[in-house]
Amino acid sequence: MSDIASGMVDPPSTDSLKSGGGGDAARISEVKAWLASQFEAAGKEVPDFEYTPRSVAQLYNLATLSQAKTKAANIVAADFRLKAAEYRSQAARIREILENVGMAQESLPSNVVSSAQVLANVANLLNIRDTELSSFLVAMGDISLRKTAVEEKRAKVQKESKILLDYTRKAIARLTYLKRTLAQLEDDVPPCEAQMENWKTNLAVMASKERQYLQQYNNYKALLNRVGYTPEISHGVLVEMAEHRKELEKKTKPILDTLRSYQDLPPDKALAALAIEDKKRQYAAAEKYLEDVLHSALATND
Repeated sequence: MSDIASGMVDPPSTDSLKSGGGGDAARISEVKAWLASQFEAAGKEVPDFEYTPRSVAQLYNLATLSQAKTKAANIVAADFRLKAAEYRSQAARIREILENVGMAQESLPSNVVSSAQVLANVANLLNIRDTELSSFLVAMGDISLRKTAVEEKRAKVQKESKILLDYTRKAIARLTYLKRTLAQLEDDVPPCEAQMENWKTNLAVMASKERQYLQQYNNYKALLNRVGYTPEISHGVLVEMAEHRKELEKKTKPILDTLRSYQDLPPDKALAALAIEDKKRQYAAAEKYLEDVLHSALATND
């Protein structure tokens, strides 16, 4: 509140607040009295509110703190008033001395007054209590040291700022690159999704074809097992056997032609029987030769 800040209106004394600590009713009455005094000093009325144990405790603590701060403010204000009185007395004494020696401000030239004012302003700026040369030198040395420290700190801050600026530029460049990459990836998503759907469709078709081919393979394998197919009967072996068969047909064809020509001869049983027996022997020999060739071809493939 304004009275607490200015220290013009005192809250209830600590002793009176403590005396009401014996009961809640006494503490509430003390708090009400303090609130009334505070709002009366501000020209306002105390607002209506419920006095709960929590609010009463907080207001009691606020009153205690307000009294402590008010006392401290009064002490500081009294000290400032005392110092102001001392400064005024000293100024009056110095003014009297200057007037006695003929150095009153009214009798001094304007440039001297201006120089004195500048000197006083510099002394106030340097926060020194007098205008001695040694005080100015000490103050200037202190300012020089502080300036050096500030320059060092400034150089350090500039270096850190340069590093941070470099990092920021790199981060912005990377962020721009990432945004560009993200936009490109977002643009590539629809074609990739369409291609993936196409691949899924093709994969399903290929899986169906694979099952179909596996079924056909198993069917062909079962069929080959039923007909007695063995790995020895390869295409090369069959081609070679076909060639031998052709050769044997070439060899047996003249014999068959001769046998057919005998059918036109007059029937002579004895000669015909001899001729037939001879041709049978030749035919048996040819079949045996064919079997030998086939067995030898199979053995060679093994």
